[in-house]
Formats: sequence, C-alpha cells, structure tokens
Amino acid sequence: MAVFLVFLAACSSAPEVTRLDASTQTDLSGYWNDTDVRIVSESLIADCVSSPRIQAFRAENGRLPVFIVGKFANESSEHIDTGILTKRLEAAILNSGKADFVASSSERGELRTERAEQQGWASEETAKSLANETGADFMLTGSIRTIVEQADKTTVRTYYVYAELTDIETNRRIWIGENNEIKKMIEAPGFRL
Repeated sequence: MAVFLVFLAACSSAPEVTRLDASTQTDLSGYWNDTDVRIVSESLIADCVSSPRIQAFRAENGRLPVFIVGKFANESSEHIDTGILTKRLEAAILNSGKADFVASSSERGELRTERAEQQGWASEETAKSLANETGADFMLTGSIRTIVEQADKTTVRTYYVYAELTDIETNRRIWIGENNEIKKMIEAPGFRL
C-alpha cells in the first residue's frame, strides 16, 4: 500500500508554481517574451523622442509633441500579441516626459460617448466640454519581423522591430527606428544516456 501511495504521489499532475519578480528575465522557449517587449519599447522610444526632428519640434512650437500609437503589424514567423507591445510603447512615450500621448481611436470613441452623456446628465460645473480634444501631431506605426536560421538541433531567431513616426498633417516620415538587439540561440536537447 505504501508503495502505491508513493507511486501515486510521484504521478501527481499538479503543477509547481514559483512566483518571479516581474523584472526577472525568463527564456523558456526562445520565442518572443516580456523581456523582449521591454527592451524594444524602451530603446525605440528613447531613440525616437531624442531624435533631432522631435527636439526641433519642441523648440519651434514651445510644447511637447503629441503622439498616437497606430498599428504594429506582426510579420514574424510566430504568434506575437502586438497589443502588448503597443501598450508598452504608449507607456514609454508618456513616461519619457519628452512627448504627450493621446488615446487610440477606439478609446476616443468611448470617451466621446461619455462626454456626450455628461451633457445631459452631469452638472454644468462638472460636465466636460465637447470639441476640446488634443489632436496628435505624429503617429507611431511599425512591424515585427523575424529571421530564423536552423542547422541540426540549433535554431537562431533574430527579431527586427521597425518603427516609423509620421507627421499626421503632412504624411512626412520624421523618424525611422529599428531594434535588432533580440537574437536568441535555441539548442534542442539531444538524446542522453
């Protein structure tokens, strides 16, 4: 009976969970992960908001430029949730202190509905005025691509994240950035005795 209980305990299917600090770098599979998102978003936005044209905009206009983050296309060979990347980019823009940021088109729709409802339901003193939004000066868009090389049981994945900042009024590109710092070598386990 004791042997059976030991066998049963050894076959337990309950997973073992260990909580990690959010800043801990984990690479279990070699695929795109949270560390990659952090590295890419911080480096691209730092480069973007420090670019000569953004500095010139601040000097000429006497204010911070206003950004909106548009679509980042996943053109890689794997599933990547680009929504996570765009939210991290938004946070990096705002936290840089070098640019302002406006809500996305879907968020603006929700805000407009709320403002319209306030016109009829909120007090005059607290209702927010209509047609007083801040327009974005620039839209940040981009893409994620991968190059995958494989030989025998070794795979190398290189991620290229491209970002373009476009003047909304003129459609001129004022900055283009690339992050290709994410390169991973994955070695598949071989047969061991």
